[in-house]
Amino acid sequence: MSGHGETLIIVGAGHAGGRVALTLREEGYAGRLVLIGDELHLPYERPPLSKGLLQGSAELAHFSLCDAQRVDELAIEHMPGNPALKLDTQARRLQLADGRTLEYSALLLATGGKARRLPGVSPALTNVLYLRTHDEALALRSQLQPGARLVVVGGGFIGLEVAATARALGCQVTLLEAADRLAARVLPPRVSEALLALHREQGVDIRLGVQLQSVEGRERAEAVMLADGSRIPCDLLVVGIGMLPNTELAVQGGLAVGQGIQVDSTLRTSAEAVYAAGDVCEYRLEPGGAFQRQETWRNAEAQGRHAALNMLGRELPFMDLPAFWSDQFDAGLQTVGSLHNAAPSASRELPGGSFLLFYLDGQQRLRGVCGWAQGSSIGKDIKLCERLILDGKPLSPAELADPAVSLKQLLRG
Repeated sequence: MSGHGETLIIVGAGHAGGRVALTLREEGYAGRLVLIGDELHLPYERPPLSKGLLQGSAELAHFSLCDAQRVDELAIEHMPGNPALKLDTQARRLQLADGRTLEYSALLLATGGKARRLPGVSPALTNVLYLRTHDEALALRSQLQPGARLVVVGGGFIGLEVAATARALGCQVTLLEAADRLAARVLPPRVSEALLALHREQGVDIRLGVQLQSVEGRERAEAVMLADGSRIPCDLLVVGIGMLPNTELAVQGGLAVGQGIQVDSTLRTSAEAVYAAGDVCEYRLEPGGAFQRQETWRNAEAQGRHAALNMLGRELPFMDLPAFWSDQFDAGLQTVGSLHNAAPSASRELPGGSFLLFYLDGQQRLRGVCGWAQGSSIGKDIKLCERLILDGKPLSPAELADPAVSLKQLLRG
């Protein structure tokens, strides 16, 4: 695709969509480039929403991908607050909320998702908040006052990070989780236990295996009632029970959709010249494997760059390893690769209570690693583990477990 006379459209001006736009220009695309977003802001990264922005130590400019001047310099037509309503893949047309119709040569869907709402709770309650967007984070920040009684529903990463930030700001925090451990869907039991111990040490009242029965209050949530009869008064209720991918436009356009917009190895959807990337993208990590979505910074960054290249005709298979990190108080966890539901194949104990959990396949090849440590001290080990995964050589569980055997030594074979 030469660029001249072409029109590339990106629907979704979040992290993935913004990275697509910037990469297209970096790679020399000179044609018309349109970036359509629901929000009024320029593309930004989402992890700081529950950390720096919520703490008051960062503002939007610190984690935006670019500023307005850069967008103008790159001749990116940013259309904020103007959702796409209708997609015609046969005619290659897109209809916007303001009535405009755009024709495209290639289209990228990076529509992301929205916070899952708590069933049966009136949206009129002004102190029931969610955290997915910059504006939602600002609304939450304004109410995190010292001494405020905060109830967090959901023991996944959003709920835990909000709890940690709120506790550091002096709030009284109670966290409710329906499962019998924290982040059970994505983390091994040992890391869940480490998270539980850390939060309780920091004064977070965590209650596992509980069911929310109702929320009291007419204009504001005043208390939550649990199925066991417990009543927990609150000044603020934050809900972090997951994200719903924005697949409505893809469904309307007749694209293949499962738990997200399904793509092939090049991130192309079931329609010609239409690609998907980021939180909404459902792809196969391995040929013939199950579809999955990755709601991470790294996935948005990697798929955004990759989709841009393929929109320019490169036809490159996406093979990036999943990876994730989360900061909790003074501790951090990091993962790379695939973590299976089975017990880890080996664990390496490190100083200060840090550890690495290794997951091997049937041929003793490393497939995934999860690490827990103070601060970001585990980062170098995780990078070495990523190289071991990509190397693909069989490894000894005993050597992986032995801190005397360096990971660099294992790389050298």
